[in-house]
Amino acid sequence: MAAEGNPAVQLVLPMAETLGWLRRGVGELIRQAGLQLMELMMEEEVRALVGERNEPQPERTAHRWGTEQGYCVVMGQKVPIERPRVRTVEEKEVRLGTYVMFHRGEPLTETVWEKLMLGLSTRKYGQAVREFTEVYGLEKSAVSERFIEASRNKLKDRMERRLDKMSFCALLIDATPLEGQQMVAALGIGQDGRKVILGIRQGATENATVVGELLGDLMNRGFDFRAPRLYVLDGGKALHAAVKKYAGESAAIQRCQVHTSGATCSTTWPKSTRRR
Repeated sequence: MAAEGNPAVQLVLPMAETLGWLRRGVGELIRQAGLQLMELMMEEEVRALVGERNEPQPERTAHRWGTEQGYCVVMGQKVPIERPRVRTVEEKEVRLGTYVMFHRGEPLTETVWEKLMLGLSTRKYGQAVREFTEVYGLEKSAVSERFIEASRNKLKDRMERRLDKMSFCALLIDATPLEGQQMVAALGIGQDGRKVILGIRQGATENATVVGELLGDLMNRGFDFRAPRLYVLDGGKALHAAVKKYAGESAAIQRCQVHTSGATCSTTWPKSTRRR
């Protein structure tokens, strides 16, 4: 519709309502005017599909079919909105592109994830972000579900991203116990000192198989084990053996062990670099 002639959409706001919104701040005026603009754009699309009201059209292919309650997504919140319905002469529902756009709106899961990562709890989420009195979908359970979904997507993206174009001067590999399992993580350190989590593997123990799967995944994603770098490991033999398998003689391995009296570290340098 916008491409074909770029029609103008005019929004008329009653003065009394406008002043009432302004009493609650400019933000309230923008939000309420935005809702009315959405309704106006949907009605404009309906008019383009079925024509003007009460005008006979012999070649009509669709007609109005009342309205129903829907919602749009504004600022990460579901806001009720009345959406018009259109059906073809064969009684098939016509999907309004404007409603699909408003219905999708901003990504809810991304908004929830950002706010919870800043320390906002699921219990207080609704109270803190509520911008519309009639907003819904901010219950603790709904917020928690969106956070889990967003976290799952972000973890998937992080664990599947390519590593071909990333350069690291050191790789730290260690495991930490979690609910009876061992979580083995690889942390890369760039030339600028920036730390990046490259991969995570879960296993019953910190053994060579789990570590090998982790390093094999890094290699499949483009991590270059041939480049000389420092590998920081604990005293476990499994980590040492797996790094030697993938990095070979190019690996400078620093093994660190923590005791009650303090930490001790020793570094094994490749033969090609010992004289340096």
